[in-house]
Amino acid sequence: NSSLSLHRIKQKMVSKTCEYAIRAMLFIAQKSKNNAKVGVKQIAKAIDSPEPFIAKILQDLGRKGLVISAKGPTGGFYLDNAGLKKSLADIVIAIDGDKLFTGCGLGLKTCSAKMPCPVHDDFVDIRKHIKSMMQNAKLGDYNTSLELGEKYLKR
Repeated sequence: NSSLSLHRIKQKMVSKTCEYAIRAMLFIAQKSKNNAKVGVKQIAKAIDSPEPFIAKILQDLGRKGLVISAKGPTGGFYLDNAGLKKSLADIVIAIDGDKLFTGCGLGLKTCSAKMPCPVHDDFVDIRKHIKSMMQNAKLGDYNTSLELGEKYLKR
């Protein structure tokens, strides 16, 4: 079953940490639209994530310049205009590196046109499509569909 194989490939290539990071950043982007800051507790609840786990992820993303944090009673995480223009690919690379865009579909250490794995030729096209989609998908692009309830960040 090719859809099952593609699902397994995706699971191997995008970590759970990366999935939570993307969901958190989309939520922060949505709230940042009105210059609001959101706390870890609110983010964790909104994306159905363990609070300590999301706190660690957001600290890492903050150190890498992808999200801004403010301390104090009115503090929290937010994105400025430049942050809202960051892509999903930026988050993937910050968390997991570029293996989603360059790695082998079967997870082999060496896989190339000269020494291909069984899915290499098909996966090259899939990889290009995923990279293009994630580079073109900006964090602020999803605010309206999330606000209207057309898209969701938790089950």
